[in-house]
Amino acid sequence: MGGGFSGLSTALHLSKAGRQVTLIEGARVGWGASGRNGGQIVHGLNASVETIKARYGDKTGEFVGSLVTEGASIIRGFVSDYTIDCDLKQGNIFAAFNPKQMKELEAKKVLWERYGMNDHEMLDRAGMQKHIGSDRYLGGMMDKSGGHIHPLNLALGEAAALRANGGTIYEETRLLSTEKNGGKPVVITDKGRINCNTLVLCGNAYLGDAVPKLASRVMPVSTQVMATEPLGDALANELLPTDVCIEDVRYILDYYRLSADKRLLFGGGTVYGGTDPSDIKGKLRPAMLKVFPQLRNTKIDFAWSGNFALSYSRVPQMGRLDDNTYYAMGYSGHGVTGSHLFGRILSEAIGGNTTRFDRFAQLPWHAFPGGQKFRVQYSTIGSWWYGFRDKVGL
Repeated sequence: MGGGFSGLSTALHLSKAGRQVTLIEGARVGWGASGRNGGQIVHGLNASVETIKARYGDKTGEFVGSLVTEGASIIRGFVSDYTIDCDLKQGNIFAAFNPKQMKELEAKKVLWERYGMNDHEMLDRAGMQKHIGSDRYLGGMMDKSGGHIHPLNLALGEAAALRANGGTIYEETRLLSTEKNGGKPVVITDKGRINCNTLVLCGNAYLGDAVPKLASRVMPVSTQVMATEPLGDALANELLPTDVCIEDVRYILDYYRLSADKRLLFGGGTVYGGTDPSDIKGKLRPAMLKVFPQLRNTKIDFAWSGNFALSYSRVPQMGRLDDNTYYAMGYSGHGVTGSHLFGRILSEAIGGNTTRFDRFAQLPWHAFPGGQKFRVQYSTIGSWWYGFRDKVGL
């Protein structure tokens, strides 16, 4: 397993159903993307419902459309049921720069209303400025059912809940490989061996080569976040007066929100292959100042990078390697809600109800063009093209 949201959600759902669960984590709980992400509760997958319908057919699109809000409801349920202190706030905004992006948001609002999502509000430039102290955006769409959290505190709270339910967690226990003994999985770690009835692999971007069959399915991609010094109530309220979180709708996007202690957390950028930029602050600060020039004299106290797992299709992958070895991976930057949903679906399958699991497991996956040797170059060229389209409004 793994100590991120996929592993924790699966483990918590299984422990609630009375299963004995052991979770191993190569570092500490929440050390990977689950603890380092931007903390935004955004519905859906990276690939849109429209894209999934076009690729896999109307029935698959309708199936995915019916699930787009479930991950967020799972998070809110965990926070409520286990009294997790993770600064849960309501509301997120998708920000647009040009008329084409506004039309795409309007179409998304109409489509999502078909699936019972009636919490969206279109915002013009003046409407945006009620929520964001910036004139950078033409307009946007508010999702009142979205929100934001302190992601590491959510992961730590879920781990505490798992232990309270009788689960066992071994941190700093690195997965080296797996094998079979009498038809049952055996996990080989740097600390010893664990015999399992059922194994769930949720290492995502940090699984590495421990499971060769999964290594080529995703590519590690790093994204960066920085945190300003505490801004104080007056300046924080000037920047984000309604305390919602923001992400723009470009291919290489910016995302930001306020922390509980009134810092601005500002993230963005990608590095294909999962390497860290030499100067995270230097990379992100110009983007932040385009949105909030009033922060030009504000100090940056912290900056960090972390990897998510990108799938070529931008659709997360879930399936079996054999009868009792499951996996989930490839959330492609939209893992906060998707990982919680997949944890529930994995627990259903292990419990004998494979209906929803089978629908995802049957979706085809595709290797990156150029294979593992050239996938970084291919993806970088693609990002240049899509970035150019964003700039010129194509």
